[in-house]
Amino acid sequence: MTAGKGRPTPKRSEAERRRHQPYSAPSNRKAAGGEYRARQRAERQRKYQAMQRGEDWALPAKDRGPVRGLARDYVDSRRRLSEFYMYALIVLMIMVFMKSVLVQTIIPGLVIVMVLVMLVEGLMIGRKVRALAHERHPGESTRGISMYAAMRALQIRRLRMPKPRIKPGESF
Repeated sequence: MTAGKGRPTPKRSEAERRRHQPYSAPSNRKAAGGEYRARQRAERQRKYQAMQRGEDWALPAKDRGPVRGLARDYVDSRRRLSEFYMYALIVLMIMVFMKSVLVQTIIPGLVIVMVLVMLVEGLMIGRKVRALAHERHPGESTRGISMYAAMRALQIRRLRMPKPRIKPGESF
């Protein structure tokens, strides 16, 4: 079922009256372009702020829907090791450029451990999110939800988009 447009259809007389209202175009092309860019900038800003708040109409298609919202809330409800992956990657990049033999022998092991931790945590998150989605939203599509949740868990919390609605430790 599709959602309505959120307002009643205008009467024909109202629509014609609105259509026949005088329009004062800018006097020159440069002013018209400036007005157009200002309107576009304001619209982009409004949509971006709505997307940060998590309003469904402003979200990209990959983030829309109650199942995706549930996945985001589940991932945001706890701190996880994979959340700190990007920070560890920066440290690892610095270690790569060190000349120490000891450091160079440790790096491959660290990379394997990091990949395994991310893989195991991603699988656990995916299974839990899929089970929660089937329980709370029966009949909704859960296609791709496991990967969506796992990828969100890899992102630095402050940089996640849409912004987390809940703090770590809160129930969802």
